[in-house]
Amino acid sequence: MKPIAYIRTDFGSKFGIPRQSGLVSELLGCIVFEPEYRIADAFRGLEGFSHLWLLWDFSEAHRAEWSPTVRPPRLGGNTRMGVFATRSPFRPNPIGLSCVEIDRIELDTEEGPLVWVRGADLMNGTPIFDIKPYLPFTDSHPDAKCGFAEFTQQAEPLEVEVDTAVEALFADDKLVALEKVLAQDPRPRYQNDENRVYGLEFCGKNIHFQVENKKIKVFL
Repeated sequence: MKPIAYIRTDFGSKFGIPRQSGLVSELLGCIVFEPEYRIADAFRGLEGFSHLWLLWDFSEAHRAEWSPTVRPPRLGGNTRMGVFATRSPFRPNPIGLSCVEIDRIELDTEEGPLVWVRGADLMNGTPIFDIKPYLPFTDSHPDAKCGFAEFTQQAEPLEVEVDTAVEALFADDKLVALEKVLAQDPRPRYQNDENRVYGLEFCGKNIHFQVENKKIKVFL
């Protein structure tokens, strides 16, 4: 098995990427295909779908050995669960699965067909093994059980306060996406030090933030 494409996103490192796909729809990514797959016929009919499944490589999580248990961030990083009961990147085969929304498809570009998607939880340059259309009549199960994740639902979004110097770095749409990402609280669940300064790379820019009383203050 080999990658058929890679994705361009605004995240230059793993820190800050939403913990699941679809949490921040304002995040725009572009899937660029390898030369041998840049054939317009391979995309015929894709325009009729609204969402895709991405199967991709946890390229920054390759390890020679695997562990039968991992520590999910949802549980504070202290409780161990079976690797097959989690979405941890540290698995026997480091394969990721994400559901994204199709923003647009460009068939005739210098790089061949491009598929623009929203809500991806992938780092810039992540290899893509395959794309498959999302089918709501089979892929959606509203009554499905969530296991231990059912008791650790996403917390209320944090309030985000952005310094004017940071605002000047980004176009309006990118600034909105950044604020939505930070509102998800990208810190590890076990870290709650209000004096700690965190760094985040977004759109090629390095910014910093602190969290005080459920408010994120963003600065250079």
